[in-house]
Formats: sequence, C-alpha cells, structure tokens
Amino acid sequence: MRTSVTLDEDVYQLATLYARGRGVTLGAALSELARKGCTALHSDSPSPRLVRAPNGLLIFASQGRVITSEMVKAALEEDDLG
Repeated sequence: MRTSVTLDEDVYQLATLYARGRGVTLGAALSELARKGCTALHSDSPSPRLVRAPNGLLIFASQGRVITSEMVKAALEEDDLG
C-alpha cells in the first residue's frame, strides 16, 4: 500500500539508518519496525533476557547470584581498608 506520512526528524534519521543497515527500502524498514513494535506491545517480554515485573515494568531476568546491600556495604568497607 502506498501512503504519505510525516515523521519527526529523529524518527526519520533512525529509520533511514535502519533501512541502510538492513539493505531495504525506507518503506520496508518502517513496516518491519512497526511490526516489531506491535509484537513487543502484545508480548510479555520482547527479549528472553527481560521479564515483566508485577508493576508492568521490564526488568532484567535473574542470571545468577543476588547481590544484597549488605554485600555491597562489606565490599565498600573492605575497599576503604585496602
């Protein structure tokens, strides 16, 4: 489908760079980006590294040991002694 749209300058620049990087037309790039945006809106997580918190924010998924405030405090005190 052919149509005309008005884009903000920053969006146009990003879309143009994206299109060049992918080797596609600006229209194809905009279509691809719009589809990605719609998919991200309707999915629980746009990336396996991200999870949605109970409040709706995306946060990084746990990947190992949790660092507590006590551990940070101990490391800072140890650094001061060094």
